[in-house]
Amino acid sequence: MRAEAPDRAGPAAPAAGRRARPVVVTGGSGFIGSNLADALTRDGEDVIVLDDCSRPGVVENLAWLRARHSERIRPFLADVRDFDAIAPAIAEAKAVFHLAAQTAVTTSLARPVEDFEVNARGTLNVLEAIRRTGRAIPVVFASTNKVYGALADIDLVEREDRYEPTDAVIARHGIGEDRPLAFCTPYGCSKGVADQYVLDYAASFGIPAAVLRMSCIYGPRQFGTEDQGWVAHFLIAALEGRSINIYGDGKQVRDILHVSDAVAAYRAVLAGIDRLGGRAFNLGGGVANAVSLRAVLAEIRRLVNEEPRIVPGAMRQGDQRYFVADTRLIEASTGWRARVSWQDGLADLAAWLRAERGLDALAERATA
Repeated sequence: MRAEAPDRAGPAAPAAGRRARPVVVTGGSGFIGSNLADALTRDGEDVIVLDDCSRPGVVENLAWLRARHSERIRPFLADVRDFDAIAPAIAEAKAVFHLAAQTAVTTSLARPVEDFEVNARGTLNVLEAIRRTGRAIPVVFASTNKVYGALADIDLVEREDRYEPTDAVIARHGIGEDRPLAFCTPYGCSKGVADQYVLDYAASFGIPAAVLRMSCIYGPRQFGTEDQGWVAHFLIAALEGRSINIYGDGKQVRDILHVSDAVAAYRAVLAGIDRLGGRAFNLGGGVANAVSLRAVLAEIRRLVNEEPRIVPGAMRQGDQRYFVADTRLIEASTGWRARVSWQDGLADLAAWLRAERGLDALAERATA
């Protein structure tokens, strides 16, 4: 049975005797948000899950959170574009993880005004709601590697199954935070604007705020689509026996990061926010987890024990042929590092998708 969206309401009153302020996770019913909210509540935090529940899978994620943590999860149905709606939740917060967003480049090209309103104006609303409390509420913002643009100036050499940079430093470490910003596509612009507003509110208003510019995150509770969440989308399509569209030659490289490692990074930055406020960090799997689309498809073939059906297409606007995050700064600043290898992470996601989507027959076939 499909879970129903919660009524539009504010946070429930705290349980008797509980005085600690909650952590607010905007987009808390989404993929990363629900994993983050789960980790926080498991460690005894009260969490306000602020979400408009408009995306596929988020209602199911919220139901999962409430079933696991009914006493500590406090749903708050609101849209970040509506300042008056979100302000009461922010006013309660001891910290905010701001993950609510429009996340697809393709959607931004089709509906650029909506993309701006959610990503740029929504972020400004969150920051203003924090500022107007008069308290220095920490905020950690989910930005994107798209703020660096298409990276067309990076010289690449084409190998059998992937692109590799000719620059020895980039090849060894990835792309660092010193890379100039170069917004492209409406999505890159809206997230870039938000990214810079977060850093400026730290400088202008003393809000302890930090930015994580993410590469590709994947893992359980991700209901991936062709436009966003490509690792999960590939696995879902393969497990269901559907074809997979590949845009470009499939040699594009990304450093994929398991969601458990992403959650640990967010929490590590919040824990050190007094030192890290006003700074941006690249977050991804790093060079150890840098894989091409072709390599991911080959591993999916092994996991599913069946050749995925590939439909080739032209390269999409704004796509990067190569992005691998240089994670040395966040590692040195927090002690964090990626712990889940991309092969183990894909196996974990495949197991969750099989159980979540009832694909036991395919699972049995894959192990036959």
